[in-house]
Amino acid sequence: MSFAPILEADVKNWTETRDVLIVGFGGAGACAAIEAADNGASVTIFEAASESGGSTKLSSAELYLGGGTKVQKAVGYDDSADDVYGYLMDSNGPQADPEKVRAYADGGADHLDWLMALGVPFKMSEYPERAMMALTDDCLLYTGSEKAWPYVDKYKPAPRGHNLYVEGDNGGPLLVKILTEAVEQRDVHVHLEARALRLIVDQFGPEQRIVGLVVREDMEERCYRATRGVVLCAGGFVMNQEMMQDYAPELAKAGTVPIGNPNDTGGGIQMGLSVGARAINMHEGFLSVPFYPPATLTHGIFVNGQGQRFINEDAYHGRIGCYLVKQAFPVYLVLNVDDYADYETASWLAAPVKGTGETIDELAEELDLPTGSLQETVSRYNEAAEAGSDSRFHKSDVWLKPLTGPFVALDCTPGAGAFLPHFTLGGLDTTVDGVVLNAEGSSINGLYAAGRTACGVPRRGDGYASGSSVGDATFSGRRAGRHIATAQ
Repeated sequence: MSFAPILEADVKNWTETRDVLIVGFGGAGACAAIEAADNGASVTIFEAASESGGSTKLSSAELYLGGGTKVQKAVGYDDSADDVYGYLMDSNGPQADPEKVRAYADGGADHLDWLMALGVPFKMSEYPERAMMALTDDCLLYTGSEKAWPYVDKYKPAPRGHNLYVEGDNGGPLLVKILTEAVEQRDVHVHLEARALRLIVDQFGPEQRIVGLVVREDMEERCYRATRGVVLCAGGFVMNQEMMQDYAPELAKAGTVPIGNPNDTGGGIQMGLSVGARAINMHEGFLSVPFYPPATLTHGIFVNGQGQRFINEDAYHGRIGCYLVKQAFPVYLVLNVDDYADYETASWLAAPVKGTGETIDELAEELDLPTGSLQETVSRYNEAAEAGSDSRFHKSDVWLKPLTGPFVALDCTPGAGAFLPHFTLGGLDTTVDGVVLNAEGSSINGLYAAGRTACGVPRRGDGYASGSSVGDATFSGRRAGRHIATAQ
């Protein structure tokens, strides 16, 4: 499929003229439309699917926000924007964009207020357990590595994952329902089953301006004019195998389940590239090893094919995933049978049991690891646990516990059966207000991007925190919508 732009002069008929045209009706597109309309612009959204939502609807819709949100204050956390900024810069560095991270850290509390004003509900409560998401209706949850080394020694930790006031993993549908209703209350035309194909430019070259879109709907191609510009909010590219092999082959090989909607095929990114935009960070992505809940599995240790530990196991599951794929395979999670607990019903990991043993010698033999390697690793770990200090990998003493038999080992090797979900973190290079930049770093007139079509705040899989995608998508969508409506 060609994404090459067409010239304005070659358009014979315009179907409609609006101030702002938005590609994609997920969290980013919805928030861009709301802000653009609230700042006086007429808006049309084009969504390839038959309903709104995109990947936001498929998500838990946690929002990673801090700096003293209403919920944080209500449950007793004094979180500063500087700590949010420091943590996000460090965990996403060296690729982190200081201007975007600063805006996101400073604007987190206001962004939550904005969502609440639209009717998005949040309970003034905390879910205190170590978990991937709160399956109760509680709100605040630690969703990154804030309490784990190396970050806990640098920045004051606070829970920043905000779950909607809904029980179970139902935040995405509820958030999309409320955002869709907000869009419908404004001067926004919504076209479903309408696939954006190409951008329309006033001329070819560095001085070009984006003036419209070619859209396929009702079995024909139609041209729509934009007086202020186009906002690309069409998601990432995890569903495009060719792009994954070209840009993120390691992620494609290690991950077992792509996370996103069927239209996360990189169309928005490719439309941007067709007019000279710069795509950055395209090799990076999120890869999860969702081994908790149950939280008791954190007492175990991850070992590689040499029988060696390689990370502090109290880190966020996405950080562990990125370290895991760089190891010599196989990779196992070794733990006490008691801590195995309700793994088979509570965990999403689905890693098969590779070996068991009354003693560590029996387990090592079943796993066929190098002679003495696992025994040495467990001996060192137990010494650290008894001393209450893991000097080698800095696992919190909260999770330090001697490993004693009987033992069980879960096979977390990619391709061995474990559920290892993944998605992309690269996209078009944009300013903090969503203006798309070309290869020279100059603005492309009339072209914006937000959400996963753009390269936003989250930029590294080993530093990712749950909620930073929906948080960044809704936040960046708002900024793009406001800027395109008000820029002269």
